[in-house]
Amino acid sequence: MTTGDQVLRIHFTVEDIANTRMLATLGPLAESAFALYLFGRNGDVAFHEWRRSVRAELGKDAARFTALSQQFRTLEELPAAFADAFTPGADPDQVPSGEDRRGARLLADLCRVAVLPHWSLIRSHLDGAREGWGRVAISHGVERLLGSVHPKVRWRAPVLELRHGPNRDIRLDGRGLLLCPSFFLSEQSCSFVTAVGKEAMPALVFPVKASSRVDIWGTSEHDEQALGALVGHTRAAALEALAEGCSTGELADRLGISLAGASKHAAVLRRSGLVTTSRNRNTALHALTPLGTALLRSSDRFISPPPAPVSRVPAQRMRPLQLNGVGPGTNRAAV
Repeated sequence: MTTGDQVLRIHFTVEDIANTRMLATLGPLAESAFALYLFGRNGDVAFHEWRRSVRAELGKDAARFTALSQQFRTLEELPAAFADAFTPGADPDQVPSGEDRRGARLLADLCRVAVLPHWSLIRSHLDGAREGWGRVAISHGVERLLGSVHPKVRWRAPVLELRHGPNRDIRLDGRGLLLCPSFFLSEQSCSFVTAVGKEAMPALVFPVKASSRVDIWGTSEHDEQALGALVGHTRAAALEALAEGCSTGELADRLGISLAGASKHAAVLRRSGLVTTSRNRNTALHALTPLGTALLRSSDRFISPPPAPVSRVPAQRMRPLQLNGVGPGTNRAAV
């Protein structure tokens, strides 16, 4: 980071490291605040279809939401404007109705139109992101997690730096930090929230991968090549290796293949929705999605040979089940 960069510096103590935790989401109203910020800006391709469908649903009222969106110059202004929204469990149907809460009522309306209809799928993606990052923390420690959540975030013990954030120092004083993925943050953005909920705990909110969003708007195409390429034991072994999360280099070591080969396998698994990938400078970290985890848990049913049936066929004619030409005695590294 150069001297001229705007940098938010979050200072940690040992107690702060111990108290750092991760939420799956701050809730639909907080997501709606980030959605509002996106609504009046056309730069993020991943949200074009969502923005088009919401504008069609709002009709003439869309202009009011665009105008409200453009009142905010930075993401950091949102929590101050919508403090109630950044309380886990906030209910869009319980927003105060005074004239001074007009913006809050508009946010609740946007939540009902643009976020809640998709919430079950959105929550599933956020839960998957939390599980993936949780595996990173379990396998490599909280400090690796802190330095890996987003390219703009850098861990320089004992300080977490957020590039292009507000240029100031934050001391956690033993409170720890909430880490939280967001569905409606642009992939280029992170947001620091000074106080979340009744505990007034500071939070760092970062985006899920753009590739995990497109299926919600119904715009993703069925990738037959990616799905077809999944058949085979090398990628089954890759799924096992990624159960605890790892980098591309670690995946290559675990599979006994080249770095380029590991990168290719991870890319195929990612396109098929089985793996998520995050980048921290030159390091790619991979973790299973809920679908990948479910497939791994059920893999024994498809890969292991079934019990031998009672049959009059002579024993020498019995053959174990093979998948894609691979039987139980095949060396995985050769597939």
